[in-house]
Amino acid sequence: MRRVPPNGLPARSRCRPNLLGTAPNPTGLRLMGFGNIYFGLAKRALDLSITAAKSKGSLALSRSMAYHPEAQHAIAEMVIELESIGPHLDTVAEDWSNGIDHGAHWPSKIFAAKYRAVEGSWRVVDLGLDVTGGLGIFQSSGYERLIRDARLGRIHPANSFLTHEVVGKTALGISLDEQPRWG
Repeated sequence: MRRVPPNGLPARSRCRPNLLGTAPNPTGLRLMGFGNIYFGLAKRALDLSITAAKSKGSLALSRSMAYHPEAQHAIAEMVIELESIGPHLDTVAEDWSNGIDHGAHWPSKIFAAKYRAVEGSWRVVDLGLDVTGGLGIFQSSGYERLIRDARLGRIHPANSFLTHEVVGKTALGISLDEQPRWG
């Protein structure tokens, strides 16, 4: 990969102005910010789920739900999901900061990182609801807001349709302006 000149992006690597704009690319930076917001939301869901598992009891157990094999499995799935989100966001942000020239692949990389963070966040929050149980749907638990926010991330720009269009067209070498547009 080539480095981007210090004076800005080479002309051929600039994204469509109506999609991501040009350097400093506020939309691309916003999408990376959104991805990090949902990553943080998922980390909070994990923290609340661990606390719930450690403090919640069960008639079938003499100890807390933390000792239930399925609670352990759900927590493990949540941790594994988070382990893939963070490095993906970090890599794309580091490439951007270091001026790595991904050319026409920048929109795909940025959209995919945001999409991965949002989808992973939703999965973590959903698994966490299984661990926290019915109390998680009430406002007083603090978990209800995470469920709502994680779900809304899936329609937050760039939504799944637009992300798949950009990633698919980029991978196939098709212009992002090519019809049909379905995002």
